[in-house]
Amino acid sequence: MKRTSVCTSTLGNSYMTTSAIATLPFAALRPSKSDRDQFAVLVNNYSKDLYRYAYWLCHDQGMAEDLVQETFLRAWRAAKSLRDPRATKAWLLTILRREHARQFERYRPKFEEIETDALPSQNNHDLRTEAFILRRAISTLPLEYREPLLLQVLGGYSTAEIADMLGLSRGAVMTRVFRAKQKLRRRLGGAP
Repeated sequence: MKRTSVCTSTLGNSYMTTSAIATLPFAALRPSKSDRDQFAVLVNNYSKDLYRYAYWLCHDQGMAEDLVQETFLRAWRAAKSLRDPRATKAWLLTILRREHARQFERYRPKFEEIETDALPSQNNHDLRTEAFILRRAISTLPLEYREPLLLQVLGGYSTAEIADMLGLSRGAVMTRVFRAKQKLRRRLGGAP
C-alpha cells in the first residue's frame, strides 16, 4: 500500500497537491477516522473544480452546490468502484455529470412571477461585455459540442480523458471540440 504524507497548516487544515491525492488508496476507503480524513482532503482539493463544472452545466449556484454535495456522497458510497486512484478527478466529474442528468429525471419546475428587481445580483463571474457575449454564445451550443469544449477549456482535460468521461472515441471528441470552436467563431463574427 502506498503511503502519502498530508501537510497540515498551522490552522490544522489538511491540504495536498493534486499529484499527491492521486496516490491516495481511495479505492480501499472504509469509514475509519483516517479514511474520513483522506476523504476530507479529497473534498477540499476537488470541490472547486467540481463546482465550476457543475455551475457551467446548470447555471444555478444552489443547484451546482447540491450537485457537488451529491457527487461526493455518491463517491463515498462507491469508493471501492474506483479502479485507478490516478483517475479520481475524472471519476468525480463523471459522477457529477450523471447526477446532473438525474436531476432532470426527477425535476419538475415550478414557475412563479417575480419582479426582476428582486433577483440577486450575480457578481461571481466576469461582468465585461466580451465575457457576457462569450458565455451566451457557449450556452447556445448544442450539449454534444458544449460539454467536451468546457471539459477541455475549464477542466483542462486531454482528449483521451474527455473521451473516457463521455464514452466517446478520441476522434469524436476532437471533432466535437473543433466544431464547437467553429460554431463559436461564426457566432462571434470571426473567420470561419
